[in-house]
Amino acid sequence: MIVGLVTIVGLLVTRLSTPAPLPVLPDTITLPDGATAAAVTFARDWLVVVTEGGEVLLYGAQGGAPVSITPLP
Repeated sequence: MIVGLVTIVGLLVTRLSTPAPLPVLPDTITLPDGATAAAVTFARDWLVVVTEGGEVLLYGAQGGAPVSITPLP
């Protein structure tokens, strides 16, 4: 039982001591006129911006203009 506990603690220390890689930010993104970003999140190949006006803007990894604009209910 002690060996199992030491193994679990060792795995946690090994995994948590390695910092996660930071996402690569695009040079520019273009928000629609009058839009203000409320939240930003990253996926593998996407940047997602939620606006204060209740829209979800989906950007490609290169940034630029939004690929998709989805209104929130």
